Amino acid sequence: MPMNAQYKGPIDLPQTIPVFPLPGALLLPRGQMPLNIFEPRYLAMVDDALRDGHRLIGMIQPDVRKKSTSDKPPLYKVGCVGRITQIAESGDGRYLLELTGVARFEVMEELAVKTDYRQCRVNYAPFADDFIARKGEDAVDRKTLLKTLREFLKANDLSTDWDGIEKAPNEALVNALSMMSPYGAPEKQALLEARDLKHRAEI
Repeated sequence: MPMNAQYKGPIDLPQTIPVFPLPGALLLPRGQMPLNIFEPRYLAMVDDALRDGHRLIGMIQPDVRKKSTSDKPPLYKVGCVGRITQIAESGDGRYLLELTGVARFEVMEELAVKTDYRQCRVNYAPFADDFIARKGEDAVDRKTLLKTLREFLKANDLSTDWDGIEKAPNEALVNALSMMSPYGAPEKQALLEARDLKHRAEI
């Protein structure tokens, strides 16, 4: 999904962003994630993201390994910020969004804010390579990846668009498979935190 904004590095992104904790949701750089927004606090978050001009929302998973005594579940330390690249109103009070992933971030601290949605101060520097499209594609073992995909589809009696898969660049293929994978939160987090595309493909 093309974006009107260009992000060349960490300096192009705000250090404070709204975050949307969603278990099992994995957004990766240049990946697309559809969202159905209906809770009042997240409707307000979208309105504010559009109003401030950044159009950015940080997707992050609640950390299921940790217990919380408050109504705010602990968060994993790494998420991915996405830009709102499509938005539609449903007519019944919902927003239908598409986020396009920009870069991963590390949570430095959660801020005490007056908004009903959560906000964090974040650092993109550990993931500076996320701003370079298709970086590390040549290191991906595409043959093994496709072999594993075929075995998975066969074992689960599933079909797919092989023509589209064969034409997909390695980055798009690895990230799309990661985002669509039927795994739980810890596995999705491992895919998110993979140090590079090759490592993500191996996971």
